[in-house]
Amino acid sequence: MRFFEDLEIGQRRELGSFTFSAELIRKFATEFDPQRFHLDEEAGRNSLFGGLAASGWHVGSVCMKLLVADGQRQSAEAAARGEKVAVWGPSPGFRELRWIKPVLAGDTISFASAIETLRTSEKRPEWGIAQARNSGANQRGEPVFSLLATAFVPRRSAG
Repeated sequence: MRFFEDLEIGQRRELGSFTFSAELIRKFATEFDPQRFHLDEEAGRNSLFGGLAASGWHVGSVCMKLLVADGQRQSAEAAARGEKVAVWGPSPGFRELRWIKPVLAGDTISFASAIETLRTSEKRPEWGIAQARNSGANQRGEPVFSLLATAFVPRRSAG
């Protein structure tokens, strides 16, 4: 992971992609969001979605998984170069969650994260606060998911 000083507004990270199969959609929905249009293909076709639709929480969870994996990759690369690894703090939350278009069985979603704002913490000068737009687009390039996430990012120095 990067230190606060390494971040720039507009900086974008491609996080990877994920294909939402009917089996995975039903598996997630059975455990976490058991609504009929996530569980049954016919019910999905007859719904506003027009097909078996992934839960928005499933889409968000996949984005989080890819975000964490990318951070782990960056940390491993920094450690291999002998650099100090930045350990990010917790997230105080997110805003502007949008499920823009349904994610249907067979869709492949590509996820990215782009820095929108950066500021130092007034109460904790050893930390910066970054806001990033995490987003997903389907195989046709259509936006399907977006949220504005906030995270505490360590600074190299408090001054």
